[in-house]
Amino acid sequence: MKVYLENLTKKFPSRDKKSKEVIAVNDFTFEIPDGKLIGLLGPSGCGKSTALNLICGLQKPTSGKIYFGDDDVTDLAPEKRGVGLVFQNYALYPHLTVRQNIIFPLENLKGKDKLSKAQMNEKALEIAKLVQIDQLMDRKPSELSGGQQQRVAIARALVKMPRVLLLDEPLSNLDARLRLQTREEIKRIQQKTGITTVFVTHDQEEAMSISDMIVVMKDGVLQQIGKPQDVYDDPINLFVAKFLGTPPINVFDGEVRGGKLYVGNDCIMDADTYDRKVYVGIRPEGFVLDANGPLHCKLGRVEVMGRDISVVSENEHAHAVVRSIISAENKLDLASDEVRFSVKPFKVDVFDKETEMRIHLGGANG
Repeated sequence: MKVYLENLTKKFPSRDKKSKEVIAVNDFTFEIPDGKLIGLLGPSGCGKSTALNLICGLQKPTSGKIYFGDDDVTDLAPEKRGVGLVFQNYALYPHLTVRQNIIFPLENLKGKDKLSKAQMNEKALEIAKLVQIDQLMDRKPSELSGGQQQRVAIARALVKMPRVLLLDEPLSNLDARLRLQTREEIKRIQQKTGITTVFVTHDQEEAMSISDMIVVMKDGVLQQIGKPQDVYDDPINLFVAKFLGTPPINVFDGEVRGGKLYVGNDCIMDADTYDRKVYVGIRPEGFVLDANGPLHCKLGRVEVMGRDISVVSENEHAHAVVRSIISAENKLDLASDEVRFSVKPFKVDVFDKETEMRIHLGGANG
């Protein structure tokens, strides 16, 4: 089921006469292709959960339209939209078994959709097998781990085979190992069912690892849409560049002068654009340890990561400490106060100092 949001805006009234109204979602337009998993990504307060609530009908937009396929569902009640919703807190009924929790949405079906008890049990077992909890059907939620409870919540949302599945920070309550395991399960289940899915998260690694496309938001405004790797490699602005990536992109104050890109007095690469002040973003993996490299940094410490090492250094033009990820095979002189790098041009992004929009350097940085 294709989902299309057209000029969607949601405003909340101010709490008092002094403050302005809050625009949680601002003129939001994008299309979620049929059968794809979309990651709705942004920092806390950016409007992503509000966008999800608008899609499912829990909130009404101030203006704009919502389409499921060719159907305008903007004013349609939530229960008539055919959506499955999974929350951060699972919201399972503690007095019901896993089987009863999964069956619960089916018990409310009426008319031609009404199912017999045998049919409901059959559907519940089918979905439980899909999410790999069919051995837990007679347990209560209190007897399950966090990851198992989340699977029950997903099974309950899927049992009616919704047109659209909406996941609101579904992994936030899980530990790191379970988060990794459960996000792999969500991707497997989504691919198996082919249900159009919107996955809301503030965790960029989470979104990039399972999404077919990501939608990056800031202050209710859509910043960029694209395949995760494309957005990472070609950010539209400084905010997107800084939000994606672990460790984050290194940002320096720089300057384009005479066809060259400078960080301070260090000329780090060619730059085919007019002279101006810029921000220079270098991905951690974009540094090459080079005794004769043009970029000078003050060596801080080295963090061993196994296959790679993280070189932590300082540069007076950097906005924070500089983190460089290089192969552990490199030999670094730890006794030296200085470390020098050359850079990989395709891992360097340049942004206008005033607008913070990306500047393309005529192929110099890919």
